[in-house]
Amino acid sequence: MRWSQSLIPTLKESPADAVASSHILLQRSGMIRQLGAGAYTYLPLGFRALQKAVAIIREEMDAAGAIELLMPAVQPVELWQESGRYHAMGGILMELRLGGDKHAVLGPTHEEVVTDIARDLIKSYRQLPIVLYQIQTKFRDEPRPRFGILRTREFLMKDAYSFGTDLEQLNRAYDAMFEAYCRIFDRCGLPYVVVEAESGPIGGDSSHEFMVPCDIGEDAVIQCAACGYAANRERAEVGTEPSPIPPPDPSAPAPTAVETPNRRTIDELCQFLQVRPEETAKLLVFLADGQPVAVLVRGDHEANEAKVRRMLGATILEPADAETIERVAGAPMGFLGPVGIRIPLVVDRAVARVPRLVVGGNALDVHLTGVIPGRDFPIDRLADLRNAEPGDPCPRCGSPLAVRQGIEIGHVFKLGTKYSCAMGAEFLDEHGQAHPMIMGCYGIGVNRILAAAVETGHDKDGIVWPLSLAPYEVVLVPLQVHNEAVLDLTATLERHLTAAGHDVLVDDRDLRPGVKFKDADLIGIPLRVVLSERGLKEGTIELKWRNESAPRTVAAEEAVAAVLGELKSAHEAHRSRCEQRRHARAAAQSG
Repeated sequence: MRWSQSLIPTLKESPADAVASSHILLQRSGMIRQLGAGAYTYLPLGFRALQKAVAIIREEMDAAGAIELLMPAVQPVELWQESGRYHAMGGILMELRLGGDKHAVLGPTHEEVVTDIARDLIKSYRQLPIVLYQIQTKFRDEPRPRFGILRTREFLMKDAYSFGTDLEQLNRAYDAMFEAYCRIFDRCGLPYVVVEAESGPIGGDSSHEFMVPCDIGEDAVIQCAACGYAANRERAEVGTEPSPIPPPDPSAPAPTAVETPNRRTIDELCQFLQVRPEETAKLLVFLADGQPVAVLVRGDHEANEAKVRRMLGATILEPADAETIERVAGAPMGFLGPVGIRIPLVVDRAVARVPRLVVGGNALDVHLTGVIPGRDFPIDRLADLRNAEPGDPCPRCGSPLAVRQGIEIGHVFKLGTKYSCAMGAEFLDEHGQAHPMIMGCYGIGVNRILAAAVETGHDKDGIVWPLSLAPYEVVLVPLQVHNEAVLDLTATLERHLTAAGHDVLVDDRDLRPGVKFKDADLIGIPLRVVLSERGLKEGTIELKWRNESAPRTVAAEEAVAAVLGELKSAHEAHRSRCEQRRHARAAAQSG
């Protein structure tokens, strides 16, 4: 491909509204262009990189035994009502009104549609197990699209769904998809980690996320360097302290009511009473499947709604509004406390270890000091209900946990019978008895692969693409575009490289060398080959890998062999790294 015949609108300056490195560089390199909030056009270079990711995904899904299909983006709203997710998905559903006053949604995911297919077309255990997948556009009404293609309203997803007769078939499919995901992200050159995860509105009882640690990631990765434990924010457990919870001091004085006018927040309260946040506790009210429940956590901790939901066994958990709180708890927000609370109370374990607490007094502008857990309020319903924080003990080995941000690029779920029971997707066993199909769900954010690759692969000059995702593997840069000898060797190289299956971009623009070099660095093509009149007189051409600091020369008469050799070595090194990671995973699993 000739640069002059393509559409590569590079920019010298960073877009004013871009913050994330991937957002800045993908726009500056002419790979994407914003149409509106959360909607991007993939220009030729960006589309080529996107298709490289799609090709890797498709190859590995096919190799894992999954079968590709394509489902509609426009889905009847009745399917979502049937599954029970119409309200659970909140405000992210994009709804349409069709002719004849019919309603539909633009699919944010396809569990309902694929379950409808399965219940209509799969009748016998002989048709199972099966894994169906697609690579298709999804739509979600994100309230805050940001960071370029990391969080958008329209995006490309690979979603797969497994159907089986029992847990053994589900586990085999889950393991096959898990390993396929590892191979996909290895091939894409991403520095990912696998973490235990929360299923959320998708449902199910077991899931893992594939995360790329990154400062602008919207998810938290909690890891233990000692034992390898890893989980996302919603799922990460906090290890227990080795010593038992001390019993209450029977001689301690009773709590004291203190006037705290307009001190509703923990910071305001601590400053007013001259206490530390860890000496306070805050009470939150949630509706668990519509029923109010009080959750008590330390003032310096944050309640983890996923843990609360799991502890209560609730399907839907949502914060109560101010009016509901005052009605069920008898006190305004900011002054709620556990002493004498009128609704069921659950308490985070860390609260029980504080000898004396400052808590809300269940009256306007009043707090209580000297409150003792287990004496002044019950601690019979203790659980891990908070977010894990840096330094907390690992739940596996007790070592300190570390926390950093990460980009979610893939997620696998064991759904069980959540959708098959709700939608009547059944099969007949060998005795003619009907049973619900056992399902799994497996998603990859294709666009996020590109964003994660750029976030973790760039420098001050531009993108540093992995060889497997780069829109072109080689950029040929003739410096004198009217010199016959330079153009002849350029054409020879292009012909041989293309014939060998390599993607080649020829920068045939009549521009200064510095401009060409800057653009080549900006768009991040892995291997740059410079051909110049002076170099040919000296019998050399110049090679430079994007991640190298300086170019080197090779003999012009060996140009074709030299470039092909460089590419072959790079591909072999990449395959070797992927194979080493595969063996390391196998060893870890067997160990």
